[in-house]
Amino acid sequence: MCQLLGMNCNTPTDIVFSFSGFATRSTEHGDGFGIAFYEGRGVRLFVDHQAARVSPVADLIKHYPIKSRHAIAHIRKATQGVVALENCHPFMRELWGRHWVFAHNGNLVDYHPRLHGSFQPVGDTDSERAFCWLMQELAKSHASMPPVAELTLTLKELVPQIARHGTFNFMLSQGDALWTHCATHLHYLVRRHPFGLAQLQDQDMALNFAEHTEPGDRVAVIATQPLTTNEPWVTMQPGELLAFVGGEPIGVSAVG
Repeated sequence: MCQLLGMNCNTPTDIVFSFSGFATRSTEHGDGFGIAFYEGRGVRLFVDHQAARVSPVADLIKHYPIKSRHAIAHIRKATQGVVALENCHPFMRELWGRHWVFAHNGNLVDYHPRLHGSFQPVGDTDSERAFCWLMQELAKSHASMPPVAELTLTLKELVPQIARHGTFNFMLSQGDALWTHCATHLHYLVRRHPFGLAQLQDQDMALNFAEHTEPGDRVAVIATQPLTTNEPWVTMQPGELLAFVGGEPIGVSAVG
């Protein structure tokens, strides 16, 4: 299946180190990739139907330290939908005057929700259909942007209606929080003071974060599988929904 990578921080941080290891996983997931960075209320969104290991766009991300408080990346192994730009994650939609970004790992069987209004898929993936339905139902549930805790409760009610159709690991953000839902595989770690050396699992690359951080910095990294070999990754349990704010999970709840 696909691979997910997310970052949530209390201060703008680049994701070059983590993405460099993550991109090597496209050897078996070569049907496109994408990454989105929040900068204030704006979003830089990069997608390519080429594999991340050979894409010039991915090469740019590895060498351009874009600083962001929320980032979501995805490398695709197609299960539904052709290999094409419109089917590359992350997907983005506007709701309540904010950009929402979504990426999915899994396969939803016979999932064809009734969609109307502003939220319609551009491509032909189950993932984009699920995102459009979530946006539609959030818009029906709230007249304006609610607090993160209230959004988490709404997602807790909505997610099982999608998850019953198959595997539904996902990441979602609107620039205030980053939500992650685990169906099968998701892991996270929180880097905080005292920072140390991190060694990538997928390539011979290490970074001493103590040389690039301040004592008050806090960075959460979430991935399908751990990216480093010497850090305390936490395994999420199937059914867990986490909201990350300021570089740490603020709430854990089971759905379904």
